[in-house]
Amino acid sequence: MDKNTSKRLRRAGIKQVLLSCLLLTIEIIIFFISAGHTNVPRAWIFFSATFVYLIVSTAALYKFNPELLVHRLKRKREDSKLWDEILVRANNLTVLIAVPATAGLDVGRFHWSDLGIETAVLGFAPFIVSTILLNWAMIVNLHFEPTVRIQKDRDHKVITSGPYKIVRHPGYLAGVLFTSSIPLILGSILTFIPTGIYILLIITRTLLEDKTLQKELEGYPEYAKKVKHKLIPRIW
Repeated sequence: MDKNTSKRLRRAGIKQVLLSCLLLTIEIIIFFISAGHTNVPRAWIFFSATFVYLIVSTAALYKFNPELLVHRLKRKREDSKLWDEILVRANNLTVLIAVPATAGLDVGRFHWSDLGIETAVLGFAPFIVSTILLNWAMIVNLHFEPTVRIQKDRDHKVITSGPYKIVRHPGYLAGVLFTSSIPLILGSILTFIPTGIYILLIITRTLLEDKTLQKELEGYPEYAKKVKHKLIPRIW
């Protein structure tokens, strides 16, 4: 690896860490403003775990698939599907604003629900699985970009290794698992409402992306016949 490439990848890694920290800071601020105070131990545990999650993911991508790290940070991507641009923004706003705001109002300010500490322990199971699954998918998939497009500029090919042997969209499954863990860890039943909205958006993205790939990506229909489940192993 030459010096220019190494420098470019290092800048991308730093940029990704800073971006992740910025988004996490926004979530923390929204949560504690909604809560009205900062004395919510389960929230601090969750946000600390999420910080570790983000750093580990960035480090894994930097080490095992650094070129993808660079491509994921690009703002403009040719041929991105408009419907996915819209759904991505809806997903991001749900997680960034609706989830922490609802949780903060619930467990911090009004105490509408109060799940026991055992649910926090339970919640870390999907949290950890989502971390492993997401990083595994990003490591093996050179085309794991944030939005749906046929990447003709990057010689787009069907990925059949790693978690893609189990389900066709493991990245979306990781997102479902991660967001499902949030209400359990924070102890907020009401947070399942914005989480449910996020999951419905993910299901919509899965359907539309799969249809796009079936139609436009060479080799994908054959792959889909071998790996029959889109999102949930042995179910759908």
